[in-house]
Amino acid sequence: MKAIVCRKYGSPDDLELQEVEKPVPKDDEVLVRVLASSVNDWDWGLLRGKPFMNRLVFGLLRPRIKILGCDIAGQVEAVGKKVEQFQPGDEVFGDLSGCGFGGFAEYVCAREKALMLKPASMTFEDAAAIPQAGVLGLQGLRHKGQVRPGQKVLINGAGGGAGSFAVQIAKSFGAEVTGVDSTRKLDMMGSIGADHVIDYTAEDFTKNGQRYDRILDMAAHRSIFDSKRALNSGGAYVMEGGSTARIFQTVFLAPWISMIGSKKMGLLLHKPNKDLAFIVELVEAGKVKPVIDKTFPLSEVPEALRYFGQALALGKIIITV
Repeated sequence: MKAIVCRKYGSPDDLELQEVEKPVPKDDEVLVRVLASSVNDWDWGLLRGKPFMNRLVFGLLRPRIKILGCDIAGQVEAVGKKVEQFQPGDEVFGDLSGCGFGGFAEYVCAREKALMLKPASMTFEDAAAIPQAGVLGLQGLRHKGQVRPGQKVLINGAGGGAGSFAVQIAKSFGAEVTGVDSTRKLDMMGSIGADHVIDYTAEDFTKNGQRYDRILDMAAHRSIFDSKRALNSGGAYVMEGGSTARIFQTVFLAPWISMIGSKKMGLLLHKPNKDLAFIVELVEAGKVKPVIDKTFPLSEVPEALRYFGQALALGKIIITV
């Protein structure tokens, strides 16, 4: 089968389209013919070996995972003898970040619990866009207490994959949403429901005097104390991504800040596929729609990742296989 192979940490130029052996499912695994996948920040981070914590998890000097790709949508080709939920021919999707990645390929094996049936009304491209980004958006809005109707929510990085889901999910909860991202993403954020938009190149949301009940930070580059200043009393700051320095700052200081004051701060620990069915319900109800910017064929995964790394994508980037 064809797959995009990553042999070392580096750039998209280090990826190669190669013929590799087709995987065989273990007793508790499902073999899926991949029809669509999507690019996530985890793929970008694993490719580069940054932030450094990625190397502690996936290999210090070179990546143990050779085929990237977290999110997949496709058709079951074979199942292990202990698999009960699926059978050949089923259309499935899910996030494989908890069981070895492998989505940038024609076939992949995944544990049964990493997949769910794809609704017949949903395209494979839309299904591939949802699992990791949608779940991250939902979990960020529920961490430290779920968002309630009427609350003011700010989403930093609202024009990206997880951010675009978070905007729509927060609106479905009845929140007043402010989206923060680059100039080229302002119109898109408004089109998916953001009540207010901020261009981070022209305005610092931590210094404009506005206060929020929740800040969901997809791209933390400011001090945790700056973000704390933008919270209302009793508000919550949830970090989902950012620089290594900001991640460590949040890990060590957030518990202390939360303990001594009314403002709660923390780093989200992603739980793959948790409550994915809830997001599907929102999609089928028309309350959430995957935002897809561009679609690339499998052979152009390096170009897709290069585009992702430039932070230009409006929502999700899809890979068709």
